[in-house]
Order: sequence, then structure tokens, then C-alpha cells
Amino acid sequence: MAKKVTVLFGGTFDPIHLAHTAVAAAAGDALGADSVIFVPARRSPLKSLGPEASDEDRLAMLRLALSGNSRFALTDYELKKPGLNYTIETVRHFKKQFENAEFYWLLGADTVEDLQHWYCITELLDECNLSVMFRGGVKPPDFARYESSWGSERIKKLQRNVIETPLIDISSSEIRKRLSSGRDVSGMLNPKVLQYIREKGLYGYKEGQ
Repeated sequence: MAKKVTVLFGGTFDPIHLAHTAVAAAAGDALGADSVIFVPARRSPLKSLGPEASDEDRLAMLRLALSGNSRFALTDYELKKPGLNYTIETVRHFKKQFENAEFYWLLGADTVEDLQHWYCITELLDECNLSVMFRGGVKPPDFARYESSWGSERIKKLQRNVIETPLIDISSSEIRKRLSSGRDVSGMLNPKVLQYIREKGLYGYKEGQ
């Protein structure tokens, strides 16, 4: 029996926006994924500050944004896990749950610089396919600097799994800034997500904006 291709997409999703879903869909197509599972994080081990919205609100916004796409799924595994969580722990959790699956972990090209600091990075490279996404029109990531530390086979594996995704200039931080200053974000968010933010008054949103 052929293994099912399962893609894991981690992040704070604070908030989930149209670029998140667009690149996830593009990556899913490129990898022939059976499912793309969004994995919201409580706090990145490499960041000192946590998400601005609560876990409950981020989950609610994700459910709204992902509804209607049968390939997309959502897990609260990292949110429920006490203490800091590392990517390799999440990967191992899902590998136990779905033994007949080939796993890919999506990450942006801007995280390549930080990979050397990831917990158990060589084990992660061996146990999962790290798939780096880079935006169209941008130079593909270069992993050559890590060959002496990780070995040529791991570098080849990384290079095989690079994915070009649509160039969509949207970021969660920009959305939060716009919301707090009363500027328009309607072209950046799923309408249902924007409505939720309005109803909850998230990110400094005030009635009348």
C-alpha cells in the first residue's frame, strides 16, 4: 500500500491570513499531499514573545479559514502540550498516529538561517522531509553552508524538497499593525476571519473601523 503524503504546517497563525492558505495549497499540490495539517504553536522556542491572540481565538480563526478545503486539517496538539514544544516532538507524535504516512514539514525560506539552532536538527532531517518554501521571483535557499555539519545526503534531501510558492506580500505582523491603526485589511484575510476579529475586538480593532 502506498504511503499517504501528510504535510504539517506549523506557525503561530496570529492571525491566519490568505498567504498562509495559498502557500499551503500550493505546497500540497507540489507534494501530492493527501492532507495538509495546520499546527498552531503556543510559542516558538526561538522567540521570547508568544502570540498576541489567545489559543482559543487562533484556533477559531483557523477553523474559519480552513473550512471549505477538504485537504486542510487542524490540530491543537502543540497548544495542549505543556511547556515548550519542539518540531521533532510533533513529527514523532504524528508518525506514531499515522504509521502508513510520508511526512513533510513546511517552513519558509526565512527560517533557513535558524535551522542550525533547531533542537535535534539532524534527527529531524532524518525522520521527516523538511520542505522549504520560497516565493516566486526570489532566489532559492542555499543549504551548502551546512554540508560540513549535516552531511551531503541531508543537504540533497533538503534540496529535493524545496518548493516554489506564489508571491503574496502579506504578513501577520503587518495585519496586526493595520488593525491597531484602523487601516483596511480586507484583502489580506478570509472574510470570516475578519468578521471574527471585529466581533472579538482582537489586535486593537475598534468598532467603526
